[in-house]
Amino acid sequence: MFPEVIQVLPGDDFTAYVYFADGQIRLFDAKPLIEAGGVFEQIRDETRFRETMTVMNGTLSWDPDGSRNEAKSLDIDPYVIYLESPAARDPLERAM
Repeated sequence: MFPEVIQVLPGDDFTAYVYFADGQIRLFDAKPLIEAGGVFEQIRDETRFRETMTVMNGTLSWDPDGSRNEAKSLDIDPYVIYLESPAARDPLERAM
């Protein structure tokens, strides 16, 4: 099975709720990537982190310049998210 991301929602403190096509929801913590610097330095501001979060090519991505250019996006391997992030409950269910 190839894990395919179909939706993402920003969580608190640089986390993302990642929804997969098979119904799984994982809570991805981006803090270690951001703290390491490098290309993820572009999303160090939490507002920018939240506003540029999207889905591209079936995975969690950030589109820092808003161009929808896949070559300029920051993305995470969906296998890493699926296998290494803890399962999560849908935060939208709790809000209802």
